[in-house]
Amino acid sequence: MKLKIYTYKNCGTCRSALRYLDERGVSCETVPIRERPPSKAEFKRMLKVYGGQIRKLFNTSGQDYKELNLKEKLPELTENEAIELLSTNGNLVKRPFVLTATGGMVGFDEDEWEKLL
Repeated sequence: MKLKIYTYKNCGTCRSALRYLDERGVSCETVPIRERPPSKAEFKRMLKVYGGQIRKLFNTSGQDYKELNLKEKLPELTENEAIELLSTNGNLVKRPFVLTATGGMVGFDEDEWEKLL
């Protein structure tokens, strides 16, 4: 599986991640996260990477997260309800959202990416 990375073009963290991959010659499939959020299956896969910690998949500093009052509501949602929200609103997803053949990662931390790749 080719590296798949969901990004938002105006996100500085996403641009840094793409630059990091480019500098290392890593080819990837880039997907616009707002227009085409990850699938429910991809979220379930990523959730396993994070040991079931659904909050790790949310962009907790984003406007949509705050407007929906998810800080209060998220603990009450079922896993399926949370994944439904994420899969229908790419703004809620922590980015970049990266899937590899063996795992994945959200956000960009150069040291962690070094381990992943």
